[in-house]
Amino acid sequence: MGREVIVVVAVWAAACGAAPPAATRATTPWPTHGWDMSTPAAEGVDGDALARLDQEFAAGQHGQVTGMLVVRHGRIVFERRYDHDFDRMFEGRDPVRGPYNYYDPDWHPRYQHGSLHTMQSVSKSVTSTLVGIAIGRGELPPVATTVMPLFSTFRAPAPDPRRDAMTLDDVLTMRTGIAWDESTVTYTDPKNSCAGMERSQDWVQFVLDQPMAAAPGTTFVYNSGATELLAHLLKQGTGKQAEDYAAEHLFRPLGITETYWKRTPTGLNDAEGGLYLTARDLAKIGYLYLHDGQWDGRRLLPGGWVAKATAPIVDTRPGQARSRKYGYQWWVLPAADGAVRAYAALGYGGQRLIVVPDRDLVAVFTGWNIYEHAEFAPYAALDRVLQAVGS
Repeated sequence: MGREVIVVVAVWAAACGAAPPAATRATTPWPTHGWDMSTPAAEGVDGDALARLDQEFAAGQHGQVTGMLVVRHGRIVFERRYDHDFDRMFEGRDPVRGPYNYYDPDWHPRYQHGSLHTMQSVSKSVTSTLVGIAIGRGELPPVATTVMPLFSTFRAPAPDPRRDAMTLDDVLTMRTGIAWDESTVTYTDPKNSCAGMERSQDWVQFVLDQPMAAAPGTTFVYNSGATELLAHLLKQGTGKQAEDYAAEHLFRPLGITETYWKRTPTGLNDAEGGLYLTARDLAKIGYLYLHDGQWDGRRLLPGGWVAKATAPIVDTRPGQARSRKYGYQWWVLPAADGAVRAYAALGYGGQRLIVVPDRDLVAVFTGWNIYEHAEFAPYAALDRVLQAVGS
C-alpha cells in the first residue's frame, strides 16, 4: 500500500554475468558482508546538519520517525534508530489484529518487534527490480509484450480491447488504464481500491475484474494492484514466488539474509507492500542501483535497466512545482534547484530510500506516521540530506 506518451521500449540484452571494470571493483567498497563505517567529515558530509535533523527526530518534531541511515562513498556516515512505544500508542485502536491492521504492533512498523521494518510501497521498487532480473535472465518477456495472455488461468474479465493492449511496460509505469482509486479516499474507506483488493481472497483476480477507464500507456494512476499483477508474472515466468526468487538472485548476492514478505490468501507474495527489511539491507538495494545494477564484479540487473527504471517516464502531477516523476515503480524527485538528479523508493508511513548518483549518496528513512499523522515528506528528506552533502 502506498500514497502516493507512449514510450519507446528498449530491450536489454546485456549478459547478467558481465563484470564492471576492474578499477571499479578494486576501489568500490562492497557491503556484502557488512557496511564499512566512516565519519561525516571524512566523506565530505556536514555532520552538524545531520545532527540537527537527528535532534528533530529524537524530539518527535516529525512524528514517529523510526530510523535514519546515510551512506556516502559506500560507507555509513550516520545511523540512528528512534524507538516509540507503539504498543501503548495503538492500544484499543483496532481489536482485530493481523498483518493488515496497521495498528497491530506485532506487524507495524517492525515485524514481531524485531529489527525487520515494514517497507510498504518500497516493496514495489524491489518487485520491479526482480522483474528486471527476470527479463535479463530470459525468464520474462520484453517490456513491450502484451500481458493479458499471461493471465489465462484466471477468470476472464469483461471484454475490452483496451485491456488486451496492456503491456508489461504499462504495468511497470502504472499506466494500465484500469479504473482504480487509492488516492482520493483513505485506506480505511471501503471505496478505496487497494483496501478492497486487500480484503479480497484473490488479489490478482480482483485487479483483473476492475473495468477499464482509459487506454493503456496514456494515463498514470497510482495502482498497487498493478504491482500484484507483477507478482503473478514473476511466479509464472520463474516458477518461484517473489521472495524465493529474490533470495536467490537479489538478496543472497547482496548479503541480505534476514527478510520477511507477507503473502496474500492465495499464497502469492504481497508485492505491493508486504516486504520487511532492515535499514542497512534496504540501503544495499539503493547501492546496487547507484552502481547500475552491478555488485562486486557481477551484473545482477541487465545493462540499461537502472537508467530506464529510474527515468522520468511519467509526470505524475503535471503543472505542479517539483512534480514527482515515475519510472518502473521508482519515483524521480527533482531537487529544489533542478540541478541534482535523485530517485527514490517510497512507502506509506515514511519509508524512504533515496539515491543521489550525483553525490554518491544513499539515504534511508523509516517511520510509522499513519492515517492522521503527517509523514516526513520525500522532498523534506531529500532536501535535508542534500544540505549536508557537498559536491
